[in-house]
Formats: sequence, C-alpha cells, structure tokens
Amino acid sequence: MEEMKRGHGIISYDDLKHYTAKERQATVFDYEKSYQVLTMPLPSSGGVLLPQMMRMAEQQPIGQYGFESLKSVHLMTEIERLSYADRAKFLGDRDYFKVPVKTLISYPYVIDRMKAYDPDHAGNSQSIGPGQVAPESEETTHFDVIDHEGNAVSVTTTLNGGYGSRTVVGGAGFLLNNEMDDFSIKPGVPNMYGALGGDANAIAPGKRMLSSMTPTIVLKKGKVFLVVGTPGGTTITTSVFQTLIDILDFKMSADEAVNQPKFHHQWMPDIIFVEQGFSQSLMDSLRQMGYQIKVREAIGRTEVIEVHDDGSIEAVGDHRGEDSAAGY
Repeated sequence: MEEMKRGHGIISYDDLKHYTAKERQATVFDYEKSYQVLTMPLPSSGGVLLPQMMRMAEQQPIGQYGFESLKSVHLMTEIERLSYADRAKFLGDRDYFKVPVKTLISYPYVIDRMKAYDPDHAGNSQSIGPGQVAPESEETTHFDVIDHEGNAVSVTTTLNGGYGSRTVVGGAGFLLNNEMDDFSIKPGVPNMYGALGGDANAIAPGKRMLSSMTPTIVLKKGKVFLVVGTPGGTTITTSVFQTLIDILDFKMSADEAVNQPKFHHQWMPDIIFVEQGFSQSLMDSLRQMGYQIKVREAIGRTEVIEVHDDGSIEAVGDHRGEDSAAGY
C-alpha cells in the first residue's frame, strides 16, 4: 500500500483484502472426432474464440488447401474476422454480463456465421459485424510442461503492455500491470492492441477484464498430444488457432508449425498483419482479392510440446524470442 500512496493510486487495503481468485471450468470441445481440446475459459476470450474458429474451419476441407496457400489463408482470415467481431460485442466477465457461450460455439451458430464467407473475395469489416444471438511490446509469458507420468500444464500470465504500468513496488521488486487497458473504455474506442469492445467488457467495480490468453492442451485418444500457448495480446488466439491447424490438418511438425511465418486478423482494423518472410506472391494475390496487408514485427512466441505415438516428446521454443526447450 505504500507504493499506492507514493504513486497516488486508488487501490486500497480493502480492495486487496476482498479480492478472491476464482476457479472456473475449462472450455472443452472436440475437433474432427479425433481430438479433444482443453483451453482457458472466460474472462479469457480464447475460451470462446478458439472453439468457434476451430469449428468454422472444421466445416471446410482446409487440410486439402495446404499450409499458407491462398485458399487456406483467405479462409482462416475470414474465420478470424468473424470471431473477433463477436468478441467485440459479446465477450466479457460472465459474473457481470450474460455471455451466450453455448450459442457462440455451437455448430448451428458457426455454420450460420460462415454464410458470410465468400471463397473468392475478401470480406469487409464495415459490413460484417457480430452474429445474431437470440435472447498485447506484448508483455506476456507462456510456458508448457509435461512430466514422466504424462501430467501436462499450459500456463499463460501477463503484465499486458511492455513492463506493465512501469511501476516497480518499492522493497518488493515486482512490476504492477496495466490490465485496465483490457477493459473497453467505451464502445468504439480501441485499446492498445486495436481491439474494440462494448458493454460486455465495460469497466465495473470487482469485474474481471477480458483477456486473450489461450493456454491449450489437445488430447488424442484420451492422452496428452499437444501442449500449446503463446504471448502476443490479441494475436494470441489466432496464433494458437493457426498452430493447431498446421499440426492437425496440414500435418506439419511442431517445429514447422511454430517457426513458419504467421498472420493475424482481428476484425478491426480491417488489415491482415503478416510477419517478415511471409510469401510476397501470396501477399500480392491476397491484395488482388481485396485485402489490405501490413508487415509487422513478430506475431506471438508460440511454445509447443508434442507427444508422438511412440511416446517420444518433441518440444519447441519459438525462434522469435529467447525461448528454449529442455528435458530432464
């Protein structure tokens, strides 16, 4: 509390005394009948967006399209656009706002949303809004662990922006976050990652802000197959989505899925962000379809553990940062 006084902060002793951590049930869904996916629930948006995006992809022959072909990037971009439009309107803390999670990740809903998908042209975020529902420098850290008994954890923790609020608690040596930016200040006003929000994620006393964290475990025949996660603000869920599609549908190795160039679309701004090394000819073809493309710095820093059928383990640390993998 001394740091609050020094910095003229508004957090009180009573605020800390009455804060309680909440245990919530993980989001669990099937994919392609062969896999069961476990990920973080609300108030992390990944718990809604990841199943929604995977189920949209499941309706298309995406595996036939191939990794970062024009067809697959176009399809995945439009899936990301539709999901992030829903994020802006519907997602927030379920203790304060009635979020229609079951509807948003249901097959009838995602099939209906995909009616907006045009296989020949880019979508337009001004005309594509949320669906109709009846009455992150990105200072995040992720790590994956699996032990000799097969127990696995996927952990994401964050300060939000670079160095959080840039305030070190005197005598304690840790930084305070700036997670208030993850709330929607008011409808139509973007946060530091360009994400829009509305009443579902509006600021309220005691409310938990919406995040993008998507720590994920994939089971195959009931056993751990993949442990996945990444930092990266709003790019987190799209990076996990792409990594899963790369491995499950495009049959890529974990190393390829992690370290090949990634792309990102979040509805608004209406831009496909791509990494350095992304195919120039592919970018040209996407522009011809009507997309606006912007090359940016690294998208996420994805970490993956893959357990092969013979029991051997492949662990990959992303080459985008000082990431590493180790076994003991």
